[in-house]
Amino acid sequence: MLPNLLASGSGAEGVDMAFVDFANVYEMTRTTVEKYPELEAYRTIVTPDHSESVTWRQFLAAVRRVGKSLMALGVGHGDKISIVSYTCYKWVLTDVGAESVGAVTVGIYHSNLAEDVRYIVDHSDSVLVFVQDLEQLAKLLEVRSRLPKVRKVVLFQGEHEDEWVLSYEQFLALGDGISEAAQEERIRAVGPADVAAIVYTSGTTGVPKGAVLTHDNITWTAQSVQHCTVMHPGEVQLLFLPLAHIFARTCTFTALLTATTTVFARSLDTVAEDFKLARPHWFIAVPRIYEKVHAKVLAGAEAKGGLALKIFRWAVAVGHERGEVLLAKKPVPLGLRLRYALATKLVFSKIQAALGGRVKWCISGAAPLDPAIGRFFHAAGILILEGIGMTENTSFTNVNRPDNYRFGWVGPAGPGIEQRIAADGEIQFRGRNVMREYYKMSEETREAFTADGWLRSGDLGEIDAEGFLRVTGRKKDLIITSGGKNIAPTAIEGVLATSKYINQVCVIGDRRPYLVALVTLDTENVTAWAKEQGISFESFAELQQHPRVQALIEAEVAERNAKFASFETVKKVAIVDEFTIANELVTPTLKLKRGPIAERYAQVIEALYAGA
Repeated sequence: MLPNLLASGSGAEGVDMAFVDFANVYEMTRTTVEKYPELEAYRTIVTPDHSESVTWRQFLAAVRRVGKSLMALGVGHGDKISIVSYTCYKWVLTDVGAESVGAVTVGIYHSNLAEDVRYIVDHSDSVLVFVQDLEQLAKLLEVRSRLPKVRKVVLFQGEHEDEWVLSYEQFLALGDGISEAAQEERIRAVGPADVAAIVYTSGTTGVPKGAVLTHDNITWTAQSVQHCTVMHPGEVQLLFLPLAHIFARTCTFTALLTATTTVFARSLDTVAEDFKLARPHWFIAVPRIYEKVHAKVLAGAEAKGGLALKIFRWAVAVGHERGEVLLAKKPVPLGLRLRYALATKLVFSKIQAALGGRVKWCISGAAPLDPAIGRFFHAAGILILEGIGMTENTSFTNVNRPDNYRFGWVGPAGPGIEQRIAADGEIQFRGRNVMREYYKMSEETREAFTADGWLRSGDLGEIDAEGFLRVTGRKKDLIITSGGKNIAPTAIEGVLATSKYINQVCVIGDRRPYLVALVTLDTENVTAWAKEQGISFESFAELQQHPRVQALIEAEVAERNAKFASFETVKKVAIVDEFTIANELVTPTLKLKRGPIAERYAQVIEALYAGA
């Protein structure tokens, strides 16, 4: 292994800025195990009173067992295996075990419907499928007759009386007859250019496309991420995002490289409690998570009212004052430090404690984060580093640094990653993090790259003199009004969603005289508000159509319209049912499917423009 010195980029102070050319993911894993064999590698929260852990040495031994069992089932070099499961230890174990013997992992969202699962399993040519439990197995059984390539299905949890199905224990026992020598031969045969994973895009438009990622893509990207901050061996990350999403997967590989302990949350429903149990030093989340926490904190402060609310507002003002000084990279004056210490004791310590009490920083990705949300958490002593990446570039190109950050920007490019703005404003990238191709989609692959080999992001943006990138919108989402104004809806949607009463926002206005929005309500906060107002209702469906609720949402939107130019303001609003995966209006990563939303609510939209 020879160091590969970086050509460009900047990282955390004091970090060795050389890359190691690992032969494959297994070699990266073994290197970490050799350094920290008895350090805790993974921890699963089973109940509030019970967790299960493995060391790096134990993890490597388990990886080898998985690899042998795959060999025993006839899974060859380059064969695909699919995983349909929520984030858990066995997901990571199976993933690394498969890659160790040259197999290719295909992650599938556990929230996908049976037909969506069938499409990816079949299109990827998977010969084996791992599923979380009997609920996920039912999806495979439903479409079994149309999965002729699948030899076996392996359950992470539970058992099923069917020769097509193996329990995980039965699966692991299959490899006992495979020799160490035979396995080592398979491991040595895996090179950096070999495929490690096929990650399917979430499919906001059209069918999902499988981005082909190599071992070099993965091991190189993990190092680029590492160079952007400092992660110490034994520090803890709490993981709750789906591993079918490359964002979460890249963080597990970075944790593997840096010997960071990964703690798996039980579910999204238990995340609040799991934060206190895991006490992470860092974590990743999508903007919706931060928005929900922000809304809950504000609602809690307002519910207390009186003196408590005045103290809360005073603390936030002090936090913002300190935040501006830090952003300017100036020393915080003594008087402000003392006031901030008091604000922390009275208010911010509670928010910090809710996240475990020792978070150094956290990362937001997968969608734009409203700068106001970032500034609020910064005021509270919690630094959110916004970044950006795509499935096609191993989910990483840019991120803010702990010592060099801005709100509303996604930061400088990672070390070794090149970025540019095309003539039409599109952001484009080049580097060893970029995928090889879309699986079995040659035309789509050609369209993804420029003639000179740069990856098209589909995003619009700008790069300043310091290399910071700001995303201003999506090329496909760009709204051009009938008056000729170009508007990026995502920024507007992010601002409107800061209302504690609003859950989701879809802005409409292409070839129209003005913007309108379809919004869904925050059930908990709107219900509490209605009870305070003495509004009687028998169901939430009845409540969301109440004239006073409509007036409340219109007032919330009007207040936030003040942040925009006149042509960017939302003139009318309609309250609709929640956009969900089940009704096929959002992707598994919760991105809006704008076309289907507009089609589903065509009559509602037309009514908003009546008489325009």
